[in-house]
Amino acid sequence: MNKEKVIVSFSGGKDSTLSLYRMIKNGYKVIGLLVTFDNLNNSCFHKVPKEILKRICKELEIPLIEVDCSDDKVYEEEFEKALRNSKDNGAEICVFGDIDIESHKKWCLDRCDVANIKGEFPLWQENRERLTNEFIDYGFKAVIKKVNLKALGEEFLGKELTKDVVNEIKNLGCDPSGENGEYHTLVFDGPIFKQDVKFNKDGTEIDGKFGYLTIE
Repeated sequence: MNKEKVIVSFSGGKDSTLSLYRMIKNGYKVIGLLVTFDNLNNSCFHKVPKEILKRICKELEIPLIEVDCSDDKVYEEEFEKALRNSKDNGAEICVFGDIDIESHKKWCLDRCDVANIKGEFPLWQENRERLTNEFIDYGFKAVIKKVNLKALGEEFLGKELTKDVVNEIKNLGCDPSGENGEYHTLVFDGPIFKQDVKFNKDGTEIDGKFGYLTIE
């Protein structure tokens, strides 16, 4: 029996990538990675340039679903529109990488309800640190792309996510998975990549309480 076709709400980070990997391993056909973009053609929230996400999708051999959330567009409405379009193209499930924050899950399920598509959470309520270690153990490689400066210093930007770095984060009193927003990653290599995705680290940028690694 064929399993359903799925799309993944994709940030380029470790949790959405681990969710993607689990769905692939469980035999689902992933027909798109849904990414929202801002006015500058960067991904919303983590500021990953569209060109890099296109390269990531190319190495994953999965189409990029671009969601334009620039200017005065209403984010929720654009997301719902993309879900409806994906459903029209055969998707029955949208996969999310959230671990255990109920308000995040509710937001995702509310969007799915409007679009009449199922929401799936492959990591839901599993141990946060174990999930981070599982991601690393599979051989995925990621850099820290964004930090909340109230939790972690700018010096973490651009570091590769290793178990030693996870321990450093833990020793600072932060959650090892960054599920509370302490840090966000960009995955550039791993078992489902044809080749690693190369990019240049340009520097860092501070925007309010957040620090970003700037890349091209």
